[in-house]
Amino acid sequence: MEQAQVRELKEEGSAGSSNPQEVPLDQSARKDPESPMNWTNARKWTIIAMVSFITFLTPLASSMFAPGVPEVMQDFNSSSPTLSTFVVSVYVLGFAFGPLIVAPLSEYYGRAIVYNACNALFVVFNIASAVAPNLASLVVFRFLDGCAGVAPISCGSGTIADLMPPETRGVAIALWSLGPLFGPIIGPVVGGLLVEAKGWRWAFWVLSIVGGVASVIFCFVVPETYAPVLLRRKSARLHKTTEESTSRDNIPYVDQHSPEGGGEFVESSTQPHLFSQALIRPMKMLLLSPIVALMSTYVAALYGLLYVLFTTFTTVFSEQYGFSAIGSGLAFLGGGVGMLFGLLYAASLSDRAIKARIKNGQVPKPEDRLSLYLVLPGALTIPAGLFIYGWSTDKHVHWIVPEIGNAVTGFGMIVIVMCVQTYLVDAFTVHAASATAANTVLRSLAGALLPLCGLGLYEAVGLGWGNSILAFIALAFAPIPVLFARFGEVLRVRFPVKL
Repeated sequence: MEQAQVRELKEEGSAGSSNPQEVPLDQSARKDPESPMNWTNARKWTIIAMVSFITFLTPLASSMFAPGVPEVMQDFNSSSPTLSTFVVSVYVLGFAFGPLIVAPLSEYYGRAIVYNACNALFVVFNIASAVAPNLASLVVFRFLDGCAGVAPISCGSGTIADLMPPETRGVAIALWSLGPLFGPIIGPVVGGLLVEAKGWRWAFWVLSIVGGVASVIFCFVVPETYAPVLLRRKSARLHKTTEESTSRDNIPYVDQHSPEGGGEFVESSTQPHLFSQALIRPMKMLLLSPIVALMSTYVAALYGLLYVLFTTFTTVFSEQYGFSAIGSGLAFLGGGVGMLFGLLYAASLSDRAIKARIKNGQVPKPEDRLSLYLVLPGALTIPAGLFIYGWSTDKHVHWIVPEIGNAVTGFGMIVIVMCVQTYLVDAFTVHAASATAANTVLRSLAGALLPLCGLGLYEAVGLGWGNSILAFIALAFAPIPVLFARFGEVLRVRFPVKL
């Protein structure tokens, strides 16, 4: 029985080599009772919840000790404003390099081993940061911590694609997408309390404790979900038990994403070749796929603007409104409230077009995730919120007004990020981790480097015009998702990428 299932999967995969649009991997996998697509809903949602929690925890570390930066600079006898910003944003710089290794490894060795190894390293580097003897070592440990912590951000979309069919994928992506945006907002709130009560080092100790407990639970809750790896393992077991002469290295590797993404079935005879293919895949997508390149550039611009706000909130609210460390941390909550509303809005509408197409007997398209009632409000509320925040802080209007502005910006951020993430997952299901990695590389570079000029921008032109410049940048990028809703399918068909 098991051997017949493997043979069926291989035959359908081979069929895909001549006409990949007829046999997407997730459809063939649904015929196998051992496929993650056929696990119970309770098991699927438990896995997604655990991955989403880790995806929330690692971005939390990016900003949790931000309220303690003045104390850090005092302890290490430094007064450099650039270093005070960089010690926070260097973690996000690690997010830019980690995906280039983490995502390909997850598409070669599988998701579980990558998750577990990176979770362990995340705990180790947080402990190292907690005992850092000087500013240079803290910067290095923060960078390495970011490289390890990016695993769930790079691989989470792939896990969701492994488990969920398109018609139920939107809610799962919404839950998972909340972590990278909501984590940096909750971080300073908790960090402000810890710094004031225990000192900046305790921010890292708390992350180490929570991360350690979560890592242990993760090992037992989250199994391997990547279908090609499960197929190779099943084939290897059968070869061993039946004493067949075929080497495991000659087992076909199903290297195919959804038909909408324009992928091709690839069968390679050597494992080293497969590994090298996996390593270059994220950059190949970023450089050769217009939909990955343009969407990633848009999200990178938004992420950079968001981190300019994150790294300057403490200074702005302490200087303009006299907030304490705890109060400055609470200033992040405005964006968090907006993101919650954005999450509810996007999650309730994301799957609607997909389900309607299926109900009418049509094949869903990735562009269905970019409906105008989703992307248009998201793209326009981001610059609107930046204008409100900038001019209200510049004119010393009551602090609730800039918080409302942050809420408006947060609403748009989560809506756009979720639409882009779900679009890329639907376009590259099996290689969703690599598509997300390409996206993460650009947005993390922007999130790490753009904040370095945030305070300088405000000092040069003021909070009102400084944030207006950020708003104009967001407004300039706003047409991208709208244009992709109309022309995205043409670009995918015209510029397929052999992966």
